[in-house]
Amino acid sequence: MTRIAVTGGAGRLGRSLVAGLAAAGHELVSLDRAVSDASELIDVEQIAVDLTEADAATRAISDSRADALIHLAAIAVPFSAPEDVILRTNAALALNVLSAGVAAGIPKIVTASSPTVLGYGAPTGWLPERLPLDEESTPRPWNAYALSKHLAEQTIAMLARQTGDATRFAAFRPCYVIAPEEWRGAPTQQGHTVVERLADPALSAPALFNYVDARDVATFVDTLLLALPEIPNAEVFFVGADDALARRPLAELLPQFVPGTELLAAELTGTAPAFSNAKARRVLGWRPAHTWRGELGDASTGSATDTGSATDAGSAIPSPDLARKDVLA
Repeated sequence: MTRIAVTGGAGRLGRSLVAGLAAAGHELVSLDRAVSDASELIDVEQIAVDLTEADAATRAISDSRADALIHLAAIAVPFSAPEDVILRTNAALALNVLSAGVAAGIPKIVTASSPTVLGYGAPTGWLPERLPLDEESTPRPWNAYALSKHLAEQTIAMLARQTGDATRFAAFRPCYVIAPEEWRGAPTQQGHTVVERLADPALSAPALFNYVDARDVATFVDTLLLALPEIPNAEVFFVGADDALARRPLAELLPQFVPGTELLAAELTGTAPAFSNAKARRVLGWRPAHTWRGELGDASTGSATDTGSATDAGSAIPSPDLARKDVLA
């Protein structure tokens, strides 16, 4: 059993991650701005702390007596606060928390990043070098949230250069997270349901139709922590489902929303997603267990009609206004 501290443990992904790791037999400590009465956290030790204050973060993480640290705490939605606030807050959280983990002698430290570091949805246009996207794709953040996540990745790389292999680091980029209750019809973070996202491709297009079940994120982190001593330090992993959150192949859908991707998207045959989880399979032996078809079954057909797009086929990449209504994930 490992004692694991999770910052942002009372948040949306945090609760599912804490529950999954606890079910796997670990002892959990949640560090967040306030103690939560969420059912997933009833039997979990919780510490209320403002992690943007460096001294408070250092004390709380040292007092957690953790064997591993998972950093999730952040302003989690692009454009949900002024850009300077998002960048300042998330960068401070990453530096404070990750440095505090090193100071406390925690041997395994993992930070959450985001697929948005790649820069899709940029108002001036965006085309990848290739599809599917993977860890070798060039980061090109265009907003404060994406930049803050790229900084988190660079922070673990910086700390690894300071500590060598005495501390083992990694970062993971979870795709659009779907919590268990959202498969059952609860609204997603954007207020609509998963079935509605499937019925109208324009809702999932800003995130390039990516998704991952929150429970699969928990199994990924559990697998990663076990493997950290044996893999290269400060590695980055995409964590996503084996398929796209779409009823039609992305070879058809992506060119409607990302002009110029016709040839690139042709590589995405069948139900293939735009984000590859092949590195996690190859390096860690991890694979996701959940798909939207398996979770929704007959409910996936809904009552709405899949019209293919809420915008014209020749329209530009989803605008910043659209991006602000939908987590790019």
